[in-house]
Amino acid sequence: MNIKVTVFTPTFNRAYIIDNLYKSLIEQTFKNFEWIIIDDGSTDNTEVLINSFIEEGKLNIIYQKQLNSGKHRAINKAVDIAHGELFFIVDSDDYLTEDALEILVSNWDNIEDKGKFCGISGLRGYNSEKIVGSCHPNYIFDCSILEYRYKYKIKGDKAEAFVTEKLKIHKFPEIEGEKFISESIVWNRLGEKYLMRWVNEIIYICNYLEDGLSAKSLNLRINNINGTLLLYKSNLDYDIPYSYKLKNIINYYRFLFHAKLPIKKYKIENALILNIIGMIGGGILYILDFSKLEN
Repeated sequence: MNIKVTVFTPTFNRAYIIDNLYKSLIEQTFKNFEWIIIDDGSTDNTEVLINSFIEEGKLNIIYQKQLNSGKHRAINKAVDIAHGELFFIVDSDDYLTEDALEILVSNWDNIEDKGKFCGISGLRGYNSEKIVGSCHPNYIFDCSILEYRYKYKIKGDKAEAFVTEKLKIHKFPEIEGEKFISESIVWNRLGEKYLMRWVNEIIYICNYLEDGLSAKSLNLRINNINGTLLLYKSNLDYDIPYSYKLKNIINYYRFLFHAKLPIKKYKIENALILNIIGMIGGGILYILDFSKLEN
């Protein structure tokens, strides 16, 4: 199957809003794509709704349902069955501009040495005019994900489409008993090895709903503690500014305190100053977290 883009949507009880994404996919000016939906154990009428989309025959849709086990497992599953050259994650409460896929594909095809790249990204917007976070001043800009975030200090979620074959190699860790791990654990690994092409145009309109992952960030990190600790510890290995390493070591100890794990066993080796700063800063954040959890 010669499919250019796999649009992937993980969903959980979003039958009330996923229709917006469906309509935006129908309206795409670029048509050579498939839509993979992994339903993470929805208890609403998501399955009935998606089957009605399939029966309409307007899109190439692949739908699978799994026991509730987390977005990262849904991504791994979708990557295994994806046919597209590019893998574009679009959440079920969001939607695309009508030229989104055309912008991604046309700019991707202009890259000569694609082996150096892990993907291409547009901007997310709260609407078609207001971007989420910030962006580089150049319309097209090539650098790694790590450079984009830590050197150029670009803020906010972006609309990244990754090379599917590279995601097949760099899958998300699946920790028994845990249903969440930050996506940045894989994106940073890719950022260590490859470039990303950044296109400064809004292609993805997002909503940050109260039932979304962003709204539950602190609880998710505490309840999935092994993945959280793995993220912050692995970030210490990257070539990033020291100030960001401090933030990671502080958060590492913050959640180590939440986990009630022995400091002596889990401390970072050969990093005396980092450990001292991490324990002090992490301890303060740990105490402050209780006021947030109560709310």
